[in-house]
Amino acid sequence: MKNQILINFCPTGMVPQKSITPHVPISPQEIIEQTHEAYELGITIAHLHARDEEGTPTYKKTTYRDIFEGVRKHCPKLIICGSSSGRNFSEFEKRSEVIELQPDMCSLTLSSLNFLKQASVNDPDMIIALAEKMVDNGVVPELECFDLGMINYGKYLIKTFMN
Repeated sequence: MKNQILINFCPTGMVPQKSITPHVPISPQEIIEQTHEAYELGITIAHLHARDEEGTPTYKKTTYRDIFEGVRKHCPKLIICGSSSGRNFSEFEKRSEVIELQPDMCSLTLSSLNFLKQASVNDPDMIIALAEKMVDNGVVPELECFDLGMINYGKYLIKTFMN
């Protein structure tokens, strides 16, 4: 990994809507196209969120499958990271569906946190359950750290799962 630059691209996220910016990709095809364009410019990782037909964030494995297949077709060397966000979905079954597709990585937010209009709830049992499912499916957790406490918890998880 010496002298390698990693560029993590997140084209959609959980918040932007077409009403906020017409440039945000919403449909699987738009996400695939924008990710491919960024891949041609040199990204190495794509952190991907899925949206339903109305443009609302979704956990649905079928939507993620369409996105992942299209991205893999056009960007064969790209590291794909799926989202297991707790911002809109609290149930383990929903949050973990994306892991079953075995992306290279999947997001793992290491604590609960508040955003302007809502919380992303990530209790320790959920974090451990998601981490275990990722490990069982050969998916590398993308440890999302928004403060020092999250880094400390990440170190604990690494020690727990790596030993």
